[in-house]
Amino acid sequence: MAMDPHHPTPAYLSFWRERHLCTLTTLRANGTPHVVPVGVTYDPEAGVARVLASRSSAKVRHVLAAAGGTEGPGARVAVCQVDGRRWATLEGYACVRTEDAEIAEGERRYEERYERAPRLNPHRVVIEIRLTRAMGARVLNEA
Repeated sequence: MAMDPHHPTPAYLSFWRERHLCTLTTLRANGTPHVVPVGVTYDPEAGVARVLASRSSAKVRHVLAAAGGTEGPGARVAVCQVDGRRWATLEGYACVRTEDAEIAEGERRYEERYERAPRLNPHRVVIEIRLTRAMGARVLNEA
């Protein structure tokens, strides 16, 4: 079931605030999916999800290539989390943020959600996803 990612139900938002490992799906140059485990933070007010990454990672290379570099329109990506029969997916256009303030914000939100500071990484960037769609099961209308 789909919904507006800018206006999630309380149950959907609550699920995204729980501590869960997620996946990020990017596309390789040949169009095949590349799926990796990540931590994700969801900010419906800003309409974005954030993933911390190392500048040299495959996921960052895929986003940069599909987005047309740092100035392109963005790469189509999805992030998902699952807990038993509950699942939620966020889709959108990703770009790579390298600004110190954006990285600090990504780290702050990661620490808030996962209740621990991310490991030190001098090559850290943030994959920022401008959300276009949200969907899930058993998390849309729960009390």
